[in-house]
Amino acid sequence: MPIQTTRFGRSRDRRSAALRREPDNRIGTAERRLSGIASFALFRNVDASIVQAAIEDCEVLALLPGMPLLHPGSMNDNVFLLLSGELGAFVGDDLTAGPAVTITPGETVGELSAIDGQPVSALVMSMTTSRVLRLPQSVFFQRLSVIPELARNLLAILSARMRRSNLVMLESQRRRLELDYLRQELDIARQLQASMLPHQRPLFPDRDDIDIAALMEPASAVGGDLFDAFFLDHRQLFFCVGDVSGHGVPAALFMARVIGLMRVTAMGVREPGRLMQELNEQLCAGNDTNMFVTLFCAILEVDTGRLVYANGGHCAPLLVSHGTPSFLPLPKGALIGAIPGLAYAAREIVLGPDETLLCFTDGVTEAESPDGREFGSERLFEVVTLLTKVTLESLIEEIRGAVADFSAPHLLEDDCTLLALRRTTRTPGAR
Repeated sequence: MPIQTTRFGRSRDRRSAALRREPDNRIGTAERRLSGIASFALFRNVDASIVQAAIEDCEVLALLPGMPLLHPGSMNDNVFLLLSGELGAFVGDDLTAGPAVTITPGETVGELSAIDGQPVSALVMSMTTSRVLRLPQSVFFQRLSVIPELARNLLAILSARMRRSNLVMLESQRRRLELDYLRQELDIARQLQASMLPHQRPLFPDRDDIDIAALMEPASAVGGDLFDAFFLDHRQLFFCVGDVSGHGVPAALFMARVIGLMRVTAMGVREPGRLMQELNEQLCAGNDTNMFVTLFCAILEVDTGRLVYANGGHCAPLLVSHGTPSFLPLPKGALIGAIPGLAYAAREIVLGPDETLLCFTDGVTEAESPDGREFGSERLFEVVTLLTKVTLESLIEEIRGAVADFSAPHLLEDDCTLLALRRTTRTPGAR
């Protein structure tokens, strides 16, 4: 957006007549402007006629809010005097790095780069609709700064602004230190959260009768998705996938509570429906934040393929049999941790050798493209159908890659979790 300019003083148009006092003592346009800036601290005790003569050919720039005046790294040979409005000076181009140094009417900017000939060190932009008088180097240093009173006023103004700049820099440094400390804490929280989940790839590498691969990728430093898998005994495998409401640290804390309670409960209650009921009661107790989790959990008898499972408001897993995916029929079950006193039903199937069960969170199917379309179940079916012969590790990575490509260049807006399980028919010791 171009900066609008007008001449401050004499010109050959009709406005030039306004610089002279008329017989009826009317004040011209330029003189009215001068009467305003004469009250600025910069011109205190300075003869107004000398100032008028010095700036008569200078331009007045009209800036809209958000319009830049000076860019970091650019060369500058002007001094700018703010007539009205407000300017902000930011260190670098990052407007979020800290508060701006405020420039108010009567103050100047650009004098340092104009003096030493070095590139501009700050981004100066208009915070409101503003008017700025542009003083070329020759005007400021050869006409104005040689006036003793003005030079003293300028030093006083620069000293006051330097004090404000120091306070802003100290505040910005304090905020950076706090942000660095918060980032360190989040990094520790992320590591702790990751350590709570099974992290071997593949899971249970010493087992030849079962393959499991899983991935949990949070949308932020920490997330609310979860998965787990562990053997209750040599034959029975417990596994689950869940999605806590919300994101970030609150969801991660609730997720940690879910994981801890579920592991303890699963070791004593080996029936998924009753396990969900007890978990729901425990999570409802003292839940002042009204958080909840959707959860699918199951117990698989690895040798027979008997799979007993229950569901608490979670999306249905895919059962891939003979290369064809379909949704696993789910029993009814409400969100976990929302309403006490609920009962949860269980269902049972037999998972055949080489059949695959793919569990996931809605961060997969609800991932959006830049134009707002969802990845959706049909696209997930297509990806899985093309990958029925690959390893579970490859299946997980390919699905995650397909979701990332679909959403590109946007980052994940929701946590993304996948868990794939397959009974194997390979001979013992084979990988």
